[in-house]
Amino acid sequence: MTGDSTGDGTGDSAPAAVALRAVTKVFGTARAVDGVDLDIRAGEFFSMLGPSGSGKTTLLRLIAGFDQPSAGRVLLGGRDVTRLAPFDRQVNTVFQDYALFPHLTVRRNIEYGLRVRRVPRPERAARVAEALDTVRLADLADRRPAELSGGQRQRVAVARALVNRPPVLLLDEPLGALDLTLRLAMQLELRRIQRTSGITFVLVTHDQDEALTMSDRIAVLNAGRIEQVGGPAEVYEHPATPFVAGFVGTANLLRGEQAAHVFGAPGSWAVRPERIRLLRPDEASGPQELRATGRIADVVYAGPHSRFAVDLDTGGRLVALRQNLDDTGPAHPVGSSVTLAWRRDHSIALRD
Repeated sequence: MTGDSTGDGTGDSAPAAVALRAVTKVFGTARAVDGVDLDIRAGEFFSMLGPSGSGKTTLLRLIAGFDQPSAGRVLLGGRDVTRLAPFDRQVNTVFQDYALFPHLTVRRNIEYGLRVRRVPRPERAARVAEALDTVRLADLADRRPAELSGGQRQRVAVARALVNRPPVLLLDEPLGALDLTLRLAMQLELRRIQRTSGITFVLVTHDQDEALTMSDRIAVLNAGRIEQVGGPAEVYEHPATPFVAGFVGTANLLRGEQAAHVFGAPGSWAVRPERIRLLRPDEASGPQELRATGRIADVVYAGPHSRFAVDLDTGGRLVALRQNLDDTGPAHPVGSSVTLAWRRDHSIALRD
């Protein structure tokens, strides 16, 4: 595992909002989570990103207390909560289906947890009003869930969790049921809500763009282990492993002899498609650029840009992106020879 992921969670500095220590979860013969160590800082928007089966949802359930680890410890604010029930932990969870009460108004849905806890009426009213303002739903407080859009229902679910003022809010793929346009808008809205509230948000998602857009830091999971922890730019620009390079965005990966020919050194290497230039016949590469020659095997027009798949003369394939700055379409037809160039410092050495 790489990145700034762990610490002692004790001592002179403030403890992590969430700390996992050698956490393992076994289902039968399968290790869903395999010895994970992780610190999530107070007040940050943290995402756990990975494909299906990577262990991210299991980790969220272990933090929430819905499952118990087979080994290891879960700490919240420095307190060991490994064996505590969900209702004894200072966390709330927002699920993908929102789980709103259909017969209650927005206000009553948000107020429900406070009523169960027997919070006095004046305080309940003040906290519900504050939560409604935070999620910008004060004018819809008397509507029922069926009268709301998907994005509005999602905000009600967030407000219902926020009104309890938990130190940590867990979000289990909360935008998965929304269409693309609304999902993009809600990414920014959730980020705004997190900054306004100051609460630690822990998001589980398989959507790379979602994690990059919303997060202060990201943990990339694969087969129950954390491959890398870092800020969005760090994880994208400096992926530590071939898995991270291929899963977070798109990357050209070359190994062995092919990598040595193209990058000038053995090992595993990557370069992002948007970093590669297709040179004009009369254009020379720069002094700090690497170059490779090949033949165009495929061209895909994708609106704002075109993707060029190039079979290299030395073996292997690189994909390059070029912005479509006019409406004439790709200038390099399939079968034509082409020279590719990219800055040497855009080559990424990977740890196998």
